[in-house]
Amino acid sequence: MENATRIEVEAEVRYWEDASVNGVEDTDGTLIYGRDVDQWKISIDLTDGIVIGWPEGMEADIHYKVCDQGEYWLTDDAGNRLAKWGGHYVPNEFLCHGDEGYGDYIIMSVAIGGGIVGYQQPEIDPARWVVLP
Repeated sequence: MENATRIEVEAEVRYWEDASVNGVEDTDGTLIYGRDVDQWKISIDLTDGIVIGWPEGMEADIHYKVCDQGEYWLTDDAGNRLAKWGGHYVPNEFLCHGDEGYGDYIIMSVAIGGGIVGYQQPEIDPARWVVLP
């Protein structure tokens, strides 16, 4: 896990309308970056809180209810999965910035340029991650 530089997210979002993109409510989830059918798939740089591949000129306020419907991995720069989140809940310290998600929500504001507002690099607790072979 010492080579982990990113967290990869695959979260099944219950209500896409719980986000706004460039000030517009995303009522059907067609505006947000990273949507893949019913999942939100993104990768975040752990050092600086930048969403990898975030589109130029886009900002978003996100408050997604996930409720045990997500998978999360620590990866290296190449995207190789090193460890999987060991719990069923959202890893708050990685995916909740600016409010408390109580393990059920992904909460963040992403600024133009892809940076998560108020991001603080989380500490990786090895006891909460399952190392992959």
